[in-house]
Amino acid sequence: MARPNYIELPTRDLAASQTFYEKAFGWSLTGFGPSYACTMTGDVDIGLQADAAEATKAPLTVIQVDALEEALAAVTVAGGTIVRPIFSFPGGRRFHFTDPSGNELAVMQPEAHQD
Repeated sequence: MARPNYIELPTRDLAASQTFYEKAFGWSLTGFGPSYACTMTGDVDIGLQADAAEATKAPLTVIQVDALEEALAAVTVAGGTIVRPIFSFPGGRRFHFTDPSGNELAVMQPEAHQD
């Protein structure tokens, strides 16, 4: 089942944004290098992207799926435009697309956990 599971926010100042969300909402954010931090609740999480080369222009909704390649094909057939092909990131793989109205979204498949 596909469901939104992540919202990534572009930020100019990671430390200031992290402090804001921690104080305003009591969120605990985990740092992943100098330009990224996120909540890790296992529900709908929030990421803060401070790398201008990686950040989107607006908040990025990320949709979780079980089969990334199938989702890419379905998005393409439905009329979406792939703006960033499948790539790996800590925790899985994803791609970005724009819908017919020009909204950028991402689709991700978490990496398989080895028990």
